[in-house]
Amino acid sequence: MIQEFKDFIAKGNVMDMAVGIIIGAAFTAIVSSLVADLINPFISLFMGGVDFAGLYVLLGEGDYASIGAAEEAGAAVFAYGRFIMAVINFLIIAWVVFLLVKGVNRAKAKEEEAAPEPEEPKGPTQEELLMEIRDALKK
Repeated sequence: MIQEFKDFIAKGNVMDMAVGIIIGAAFTAIVSSLVADLINPFISLFMGGVDFAGLYVLLGEGDYASIGAAEEAGAAVFAYGRFIMAVINFLIIAWVVFLLVKGVNRAKAKEEEAAPEPEEPKGPTQEELLMEIRDALKK
């Protein structure tokens, strides 16, 4: 059973999947930073200084200056701004993955076009066939 497990882990698909998950996690951090640090300031600029991540509705009593202060005090908040940011993150990640897959598919298509097709084995010529028929009739 241990040998079967070792064989399973050693297969390329499992290793490829593990690498993909690790790269995906790192890529998510990059996209999150892209959205939070580069895209949100522009959106905020055009929306009159609105910071989506800071948008929330207080679900209880109290008055807090920010969502962080409300959460620190233990107040219940409906943080819809964070949801908006998650949707923006998702859309950007989905777009980039789409572009990557499209690029890989295009590269594969070019490889398939460039690869020479194996020549089909040539059959006997007409003369060779006639000679075989002649020899068979002589027998």
